[in-house]
Amino acid sequence: MDIATLVGIIGGMGLLLVAILLEGSSPLMFLNLLATVVVVFGSFAAVLARYTMSGYVSALANGIRSSLFYRHISPVHLIDQLTELADRMRKQGPIALEQVRIEDPFFQRGVRMIADGYSAEALRESLERERDLDYERLEQSHTIYRILGEAAPSMGMVGTLIGLVSMFAHMDDPQKIGPAMSIALINTLYGAVFANVVFSPISDKLANRNAEESTNRSLIIEALVMVREGKNPATIKDDLASYLPLHNRRELLDEAA
Repeated sequence: MDIATLVGIIGGMGLLLVAILLEGSSPLMFLNLLATVVVVFGSFAAVLARYTMSGYVSALANGIRSSLFYRHISPVHLIDQLTELADRMRKQGPIALEQVRIEDPFFQRGVRMIADGYSAEALRESLERERDLDYERLEQSHTIYRILGEAAPSMGMVGTLIGLVSMFAHMDDPQKIGPAMSIALINTLYGAVFANVVFSPISDKLANRNAEESTNRSLIIEALVMVREGKNPATIKDDLASYLPLHNRRELLDEAA
């Protein structure tokens, strides 16, 4: 689990609660059904109109799953694993790869394909297709949460206008002016909070995940193709170093030397 996502969102909400308490107000004053309906449900409904129901729900669930339960894998660690795999392949042949246990399903599938005798071309084609499809699915989730982050402030403004209309309609009753103005401002608050504390952070997290996973999977594909072709482990490590930042690259090559 990526604890940073939970800490960021819950911590952001917690800081807002602390700010309310420090100001001396009751948090219950900021709970409003109209703002929840207009901003939260209104944003989800507005974005839903752009997609199919099944695709929308699937993308939302995939976004939550990817942002909370993604396990970071260091490229350096991947290269070390792949180098060990290449060494075993050269010494014991592809059958020995059946005994290798790897946690990452994409990596494990590629290793199993080598053990099953797939050619390098078939291996590359299959894994690249899987990588691209997974990228598209995660990109759709990223887009939906980005649009939600844009829709929430707009829907907050809609709620604010509803509150202002209510206020102006009751100008003859001073007792109703204050509550109507409060509703108007709370809608603006809800829009800003949900956009900047929930939707936009999840969208950015998914974009980072997509970039990282795309790089790692490209690295895995290139390495497994070289393993299938029987290249020397040292050559594989040297070629894969190009996927790393310069400081990590020097460290990896120094270890190989």
